[in-house]
Amino acid sequence: MHGKLDLANAKGLKKSEIQQLERLLTKRIPKDRVLTTDLADSVAEISYETGHPISVVINRRGHIVNVTVGPPASVNMPELRGVRVGPGRLCGHRIVHTHLPNSQTVRVAKKKDKDKFDSTEDSDHKDVLESKIFSKESLQCLARNRLDLLAQIDVDPAGKFSRMHGEQGKMADAVHIVHLLPGRDSEGRLWKVLDAQTTRGAQEDDFDELIASLEDEFRTQAPGLQMAEGEERAVLVALIGAHNDSHQVEDDLDELAQLARTAGATICGRLTQARPMPHPKHFLGSGKAQEVALMAQELGANLVIIDQELSPAQQRNLEDMVGVKVLDRTELILDIFSQRAQTKEGKLQVELAQLKYLLPRLVGKGQQLSRLGGGIGTRGPGETKLEVDRRIIRARLNHLEKETERIRSYRDTQRRQRISQNMPVVALVGYTNSGKSTLLNALTKSDVFVEDKLFATLDPTTRKTVLPDGSNVLISDTVGFIKKLPTSLVAAFRATLEEVSNADVLLHVVDSSHPNVLEQIVSVFDVLAELAAVDKPIITVLNKADKVRPEDLAWLAAQVPTPIVTSATNRIGFGSLLIQVQELISEVRPDRKRSSA
Repeated sequence: MHGKLDLANAKGLKKSEIQQLERLLTKRIPKDRVLTTDLADSVAEISYETGHPISVVINRRGHIVNVTVGPPASVNMPELRGVRVGPGRLCGHRIVHTHLPNSQTVRVAKKKDKDKFDSTEDSDHKDVLESKIFSKESLQCLARNRLDLLAQIDVDPAGKFSRMHGEQGKMADAVHIVHLLPGRDSEGRLWKVLDAQTTRGAQEDDFDELIASLEDEFRTQAPGLQMAEGEERAVLVALIGAHNDSHQVEDDLDELAQLARTAGATICGRLTQARPMPHPKHFLGSGKAQEVALMAQELGANLVIIDQELSPAQQRNLEDMVGVKVLDRTELILDIFSQRAQTKEGKLQVELAQLKYLLPRLVGKGQQLSRLGGGIGTRGPGETKLEVDRRIIRARLNHLEKETERIRSYRDTQRRQRISQNMPVVALVGYTNSGKSTLLNALTKSDVFVEDKLFATLDPTTRKTVLPDGSNVLISDTVGFIKKLPTSLVAAFRATLEEVSNADVLLHVVDSSHPNVLEQIVSVFDVLAELAAVDKPIITVLNKADKVRPEDLAWLAAQVPTPIVTSATNRIGFGSLLIQVQELISEVRPDRKRSSA
């Protein structure tokens, strides 16, 4: 017996019933058939006797690889959950499952069975023969796993009663088959339900021909969905809640799309749901999660990105529902930081933030993670892989936090040296991609890396420049801020961001050409408040002035404190900016001695 029997959702089964289920695993289906009448009737009878739906997973060689007591959505197979096939291929497995009449009808029928059911009374229970076409959970299972097809067998208790009277009764009634489509049909559906037929009719269908035709349609009708090796195709998802409107959510999704592209993903779709609060279990409502699963199938996406931070449980549950990898905004930003970190210090701080994010998301499932050992204080061979992973991560976290303290101590030493030399410090702060590094290069004649992407520079940089009165000043570039900056990231980079807290003057660099410039300004001040640096002298540098109309610049300047209009690329406004910096430094450090350039 090479297949697996899953009884996780069944309780109270008799030993004989379990043996019947095990015998299903020994059956073989001709590779060119969807099912056989023998399999259909056997599954239907076991399903009726146990009172549970039965799902049988069959591969293309005709082997039954899994029998699950439960509906298709409850099938738990690595071959299904972990599969990542391209849009031109299906996953190579189909599920044949039973559908029972409603529980009240079954109870009535079983009572009649005990009383030597009179077949003439069958007309009073016509709902026994009525079938329910595929549930949304079954269709979701079909889409998220890209199954070859789903075949639903309606269980007919009348077959049981007919056999009790010596007749040729069959437990398996009508068979319904559904398969995916390469695009939406005229009614907007991504699947096709074939006409109901008998089990004998379903047995005559040529399965190989159907699958070959389907996969050919996927390849020819959706050629634009073919993925390159290793390509990440993402669907973006956000909630429209009580504290934001649809326009704001669309702006947030635009930024999320920019983040995803920075991380290397291709954006193939976006979707929103209006609900006052996220669903506590799986963030989205079940219907919307099904829509996401179908959209991912339609567009060939293998990634869903949520524009909020998910709880570990929400992330796991939503991933199970949509059938592809799910990232939240925090994990996406951490991924970008991991790509951008160049120095040992930057890599250390990013790793610290990633491990803090990962630790609560380690979850063990199944018997492979159950404790095997026993005895007081005995953990050796009984320690689970999950526990080992957690212990390793905690040990690594302790090491990284000690290293972070060492960095903080090192930076404190640097700051004391600057204080002893009476060297003032100006820190550049601002939203990511506002032009801080470009401005630093222009003011200090440096060659810090610059790119028109979010978080292009991550590691802090300090350079020296000369003020109009001939005195020296240090200018420090810091990591860019962003809306909903992960708290774990702020904590991990605290040693670096303390440069902001200890600076004499802050230059708040603003991308004045951005359509959401005021929201970005508010986000920066939120982070400054978290760093206890919001009360420091601030000069608002309205950068990228060459891209903005003069009247718009004048309006924006009226909204912010101490505005200076600049263009770092065109070297406009530097004189006014350095004079303003000089005046503020003289106010905060009146005893500073002038040093020559």
